Amino acid sequence: MATLPVWPPPLAAAPPESPALEWIFADARSKALLAEVEQVAPSDASVLITGETGTGKELIARHLHSRSARSTGPFLVVSCGAFSESLVDAELFGHENGAFAGAFGSQAGWFEQADGGTIFLDEVNDLPLPVQNKLLRVLQEREVIRLGGRKPIPVDLRFIAASTVDLEELVREKRFRKDLYYRLNVVNLNVLTLKERPGDIVPLARYFIDLYSRRLGYPRLALAPEAERLLVEAPWNGNVRELENVIHRTLLQCEGDHIDAASLRLSQRPPCTPPAPRAGAAGGVAPGAVPTPANSGEAEPLQQAVRRLCDASVPNLHQVVEDALFREVFRYCHYSQSETARLLGVSRNIVRARLIRLGEVGAPRRPAEYDDDNTNDLP
Repeated sequence: MATLPVWPPPLAAAPPESPALEWIFADARSKALLAEVEQVAPSDASVLITGETGTGKELIARHLHSRSARSTGPFLVVSCGAFSESLVDAELFGHENGAFAGAFGSQAGWFEQADGGTIFLDEVNDLPLPVQNKLLRVLQEREVIRLGGRKPIPVDLRFIAASTVDLEELVREKRFRKDLYYRLNVVNLNVLTLKERPGDIVPLARYFIDLYSRRLGYPRLALAPEAERLLVEAPWNGNVRELENVIHRTLLQCEGDHIDAASLRLSQRPPCTPPAPRAGAAGGVAPGAVPTPANSGEAEPLQQAVRRLCDASVPNLHQVVEDALFREVFRYCHYSQSETARLLGVSRNIVRARLIRLGEVGAPRRPAEYDDDNTNDLP
């Protein structure tokens, strides 16, 4: 019989930073997912994990790796949308000396570094089509050719990919290779939103209370019944990552010896939804027409804020305004990069790169041996 991870880990046995795969999903639908993970983990089959941002796709990938025969090998996470198109090729496949401007010395890529273990391709849908072609060859031939090189290098690794978008739709739009999709989608695991598995909410909240209490050096606070009820009833558009942020913020601001409804710092912002079209003379906005919110007075507070910044002679005004725009829309969208990109009307690659620079999300992770603080975060 498969043994599921125990939640919460015994405090006497758990390290100060308990790895995320020590959690247990308490909801019945989550337990069914974990049982499926236990079934497919021992094989070397490629796995495609789907689900919204912040649902725990990386956690599932780590659990797959830990239950496989490759558990003693490396587990590398590659954020496919974190690299520019000019760099992603060299990052994944490596390069030889002089392959491009600035390529000093030979460098192994992510696939070589994951040899003997598992590579997790997060947001695989962000890979450019030329890179998808090369990835397909790696899946088929189990060998890589470095940028600027000619000699194939054999690799032995398992592929786990994740996507927040419908890859079948991208295949129909010819933005994702059909043959690559079927190569990656040998096993499909769908991670539900937090609202769809309400039985996980309170256990996860308690886990984060334990985690951040240890980090902050605080005594562990108990959750009052009314606080638990509010947590279960919240929409959680940002999924587990939003829940983690709420608990962290609550602990920083809570002054009592327990967390009640009054001290729970739930976001008061409404879900990130597109605004309804404004009615015009013809009862709507004509196709192809460009909306002009400035004429309707909607942009007046923004215009006033910009004028105040101009009056204050704020240096690098354009950068300040742009950074604030990305940061605030990201928070308004409950820390969902996909929703932020949709609302801003830019690509997810642009959003991720800007948020990394602002420190709102982590930079692409190198192998564990290069990390100073090798903690596990949600994908």
